[in-house]
Amino acid sequence: MIRVLNVISDTNIGGAGRVILNYLRCSDRARFETTAVLPRGSLLKPSLEEAGAQVVEVDGMADRSYHREDVKALTELFRRSPPDLVHTHGCLSGRIAAKRCGVPVVYSRHSAFPVPAKLRYPPGRWVNRWVNQRYADRIIAVSPATRDNLVEGGVSPKKIAVVMNGAAPVPRTSPAERAALKEALSIPPGDVVFGILARLEDYKGHLDLLEAARLLKARGREGFTVLIAGTGPFEPLVAQAVEGSGLEGRVKLLGFRSDAAALLNILDVQLNCSYGTEATSMALLEGMSLGLPTIASAYGGNPWVVEDGASGLIFPTRDAAALSRAMERLMDSPQEREAMGQRALARYQERFTAEAFARNIENIYLDVLKGAK
Repeated sequence: MIRVLNVISDTNIGGAGRVILNYLRCSDRARFETTAVLPRGSLLKPSLEEAGAQVVEVDGMADRSYHREDVKALTELFRRSPPDLVHTHGCLSGRIAAKRCGVPVVYSRHSAFPVPAKLRYPPGRWVNRWVNQRYADRIIAVSPATRDNLVEGGVSPKKIAVVMNGAAPVPRTSPAERAALKEALSIPPGDVVFGILARLEDYKGHLDLLEAARLLKARGREGFTVLIAGTGPFEPLVAQAVEGSGLEGRVKLLGFRSDAAALLNILDVQLNCSYGTEATSMALLEGMSLGLPTIASAYGGNPWVVEDGASGLIFPTRDAAALSRAMERLMDSPQEREAMGQRALARYQERFTAEAFARNIENIYLDVLKGAK
């Protein structure tokens, strides 16, 4: 039995936490024992335990990548109960502690963003390269865009393996359940329903989406509803923008929803308007598992998930006018929506299942352990 410790500093359930959960649902439990190391009080704990992971809580570490006290606490933990391999998710403290204990390290990079100048040029580039060479035996990039970020920051491509995320399929709800939810949300019959399920952060592009909806309304277009599900620090500004643009009847702010799967089931088109951090969106993969077409920005990993013109449409990042035209195109062509949805489902089944993701991750574990031995 190979004992793997996953170290994650998140206190909320974000993209990295959902990646671990999807892995657990399809992991080879006859060969791999998964333990998750979390900051005390993390909201991830119940979900990880339900998915079959052992959970160890540590003081400190909350929502930070490095602190010397975290390194100390994790070093003591690893020495007290030695793992075969440590897999960190954005936690430099975990990588340093593992290397102090002589344990092989796999590090997953879950985001993509413009590389700052301080990492593109010496001496920052040299430091970044040294840290990643010293404290990781293998780096998993969850999209080609993430890999390109790492290489631009000085990391050797030989250290990097691209493993795009996988997701468990979303259960389908019945026609009666879908009709009931639409009625509960006051969605007019016959409306084309667009939806975005994401934290309300600036870089998720909600204001660009609202501008696109305003442009549709200004052109006299009716028959569409936009659902925005999620919470976050940007929520008051989004609510103010909805009210200020007169979109109350077309755009519905749903806040936090525990029924994300049910919401996906009532969408006709899913949206992703990000212009920061996006790598392999779990929400997009889950929608694809239901056969939903996508309209997504050209940012980060989106173009590697969505085939422009085949399984969805890609629009230039932060171009609200182009987004509105893409929405209008799919509003006017139910046949194209249907065809794109079928191709999205086929693409999901071919490349983005949780089973395929788990096998890819475990192959990296075995390869790293073979090299360590």
